[in-house]
Amino acid sequence: MTTGKPHPNYTAIWLWLMGLMGLGVAASFLPGGRRLAVVVIFAVACVKAVLVAANFMHLRFEPALIYALVLIPLLFLVVLAAALLPDFVWHSVSR
Repeated sequence: MTTGKPHPNYTAIWLWLMGLMGLGVAASFLPGGRRLAVVVIFAVACVKAVLVAANFMHLRFEPALIYALVLIPLLFLVVLAAALLPDFVWHSVSR
């Protein structure tokens, strides 16, 4: 019995997640140094989070209102972090 809603290919998503995990582990062996490895690892983690949210949490099949409910608080978080960053940087210098 089908419900009419499409379902993600869980096996393919799992394979992508395993491949990305391998890429994250391999990033520690990159010749660019520690900073490059950290950037690659965080980028891979973001891609993996999007894959999980879109497919295993079925957000890919939800209406646009769900995206607004997620993106608007994230936008506020980025603005707040950007506004407070100078205070964190200069406060630690003055001590």
